[in-house]
Amino acid sequence: MKTYFRLLSFAKPIEKFAIPYILFTLLYVVFSTSVLGLLGPLLNTLFHVGACKCDPQAIPVKASDISTFDVSGWFKYYTNHFIALYGEWGALKFVCGVIVCAVFLGNIFRYLSQRIMESLRIHTLLKIRKAVFDNVMNLHMGYFSNERKGDIMSKIASEVQTVQFSVTGTLQVVFKEPLLLIGYLIWLFVISAKLTLISLLIIPIAGFFISRIVKKLRSQAVAAQNSYANMISYLDEALSGIKIIKAFNATDFIIKRFDDENIRFSKITRAMSKRQQLASPVSEALSVSMISFVVLYGGYLIFNKKSDLDAGQFIAYIALFSQLMRPAKAIGDAFSNIHSGLVAGERILALIDEKPQIVDAPDAVVVDDFKEGIHLENVSFAYNEREVLKNVNLTLPKGKTIALVGPSGGGKSTMMDLLPRFIEPKSGRILVDDHDIQQIKTTSLRGLMGFVNQESILFNDTIFNNIAFGKIGVTQEEVEAAARIANAHNFILETDNGYETNIGDRGTKLSGGQRQRICIARAVLNNPPIMLLDEATSALDTESEKLVQDALNNLMKNRTSLIIAHRLSTIQNADLIIVLEDGTVVEQGSHLELLANNGLYRRLIDMQTFTG
Repeated sequence: MKTYFRLLSFAKPIEKFAIPYILFTLLYVVFSTSVLGLLGPLLNTLFHVGACKCDPQAIPVKASDISTFDVSGWFKYYTNHFIALYGEWGALKFVCGVIVCAVFLGNIFRYLSQRIMESLRIHTLLKIRKAVFDNVMNLHMGYFSNERKGDIMSKIASEVQTVQFSVTGTLQVVFKEPLLLIGYLIWLFVISAKLTLISLLIIPIAGFFISRIVKKLRSQAVAAQNSYANMISYLDEALSGIKIIKAFNATDFIIKRFDDENIRFSKITRAMSKRQQLASPVSEALSVSMISFVVLYGGYLIFNKKSDLDAGQFIAYIALFSQLMRPAKAIGDAFSNIHSGLVAGERILALIDEKPQIVDAPDAVVVDDFKEGIHLENVSFAYNEREVLKNVNLTLPKGKTIALVGPSGGGKSTMMDLLPRFIEPKSGRILVDDHDIQQIKTTSLRGLMGFVNQESILFNDTIFNNIAFGKIGVTQEEVEAAARIANAHNFILETDNGYETNIGDRGTKLSGGQRQRICIARAVLNNPPIMLLDEATSALDTESEKLVQDALNNLMKNRTSLIIAHRLSTIQNADLIIVLEDGTVVEQGSHLELLANNGLYRRLIDMQTFTG
């Protein structure tokens, strides 16, 4: 129940919806139950049980004898009154008019209550989905390395929907069905308290059978949610890696992996459906059995003169009792469906409760300029037990181009990720000028930096929007100026719609070099004082590399640039080259100085390998 009430907290302000919903539902219950409750007086008066067809003075029921809240008594009084004044036809018109009005009003209030509940459902769904997505976007980078993207997508898309229809749907049942149940019970007790007390003794038997049916639904719901998340992950991986899948003839393997999970999910869903669908026919069979018991027992009481029930009241009682099981069944169905909603809710809340490991300090400051340099003081970093950087001390001076080189796994990418606080050092500190980056607001820190990665990260949007990504109010002239610096303007004009050309999923309509130049244009438009370039030309052919390298040279002018590269042409003109091996700085200096040292850098040059 803790999970359920926490999910309901997203419906706040719930009173905005709950108060009118309860009011309209209460009116619906009053009018809808009254129709059946008035069935007894209707039958008795129409078939002259206790009625008189003479004059108004002979009406057997007097108004002064009727309680203010005795709806059945007042209805019987007015029906007799109409029979006495206007005959059976007049009374029939009166009765039908009352029933039509009651049904009409009941359904109006039912419609209004459903509209309010739908607004509550949509409002709750909106807030839950926003909370999940907002928290995911604020999580640290390490979280996404450990979690499957498909699992996160499943929680945000599918499981939020499950919560909407099962948990908030249960809220509707909790309000409406108990009120209906109470309304029917009041009428049943009014007609015959003795028969109602005896009849209610068999309801727990029905509840026992239904509870046995839904007992295993929770564990099945957990398995179903996990299986569905796996399928989404497999689908995402298949679509993202379709070229590799085909290149390695792995289509059959990927199909089988997805099909196996699909079959597993189908088996779990089938087992759940079997139990959920069994609840309805079982409850229906039990309902008929209970009604038959009521008919037998009520008939016994009437035949043996042990009850003051007349024929009309008995028929009305049976009709009311048959409707009594409808809200009871709805409550049972709601509780059989709520398991999947609660399981989905627990997974969603776990994602909402996930705390980012990198947060701004309470007294964090905004830094909007870069004056002197970046300093690493005794910086160490480890992935679990594996130490990647060990007591690194470096100064990256302003306005210089610094290249990081070294064997694969030496810690180059890790060092670069530390600067914008994508990850946190295990020990030591990093300073921008004289500010510890842990005391700078993260958005402010990253605003000082531009990023161009080995993988060109683009979005399924226009070229203009990809270059202007994250900025508001950017002009066409500013975007074109950035594209010219990135050597991208000419090829953009050659596309179908120029800057308004959609580049497809992850920029698949463009070549690798074109995608990279769009990324450089995006960084140019941001105009940061510090550039972080992670092997920006490693995946390109020679011609594309030259164009991109020229764009990078334009980008790095008058900026502090930290680059990771494996090609000599990229790094030989760097002002400072830092050589990393096994997480430590083994050499640093200019290209010629490091060649003269005849150390690791010279060996890497001879092997022409700077892989990262």
